[in-house]
Amino acid sequence: MDTVSSSKQLPQPDRDEIRIDAVLQALGEPVRLLIVRTLADVPGGIACGELDLPVTASTRAHHLRTLREAGVLTTHTDGTRRISALRRDDLDALYPGLIDGVLAAKR
Repeated sequence: MDTVSSSKQLPQPDRDEIRIDAVLQALGEPVRLLIVRTLADVPGGIACGELDLPVTASTRAHHLRTLREAGVLTTHTDGTRRISALRRDDLDALYPGLIDGVLAAKR
């Protein structure tokens, strides 16, 4: 039996809808910072189950949703997998230097 892989983007703000207060609030949590740092090193994104985080699966999903809804990440489904990637181009265009500063900050 052949299966067809379907890909669909989950709801997220367009570039012009991303607000600095939502981005900063999303980045203000250590696990979310760890997610952003991890995704910064994976240009094509990563399946959420492949993120090595010190939290449960449901907490991981909550953090990923918070980052996506703030416009920090983009997430799409690929079959049964959810692939998340950092929206580096959008964030750099809107808030130059923000992600560089977050990535350079001491852990």
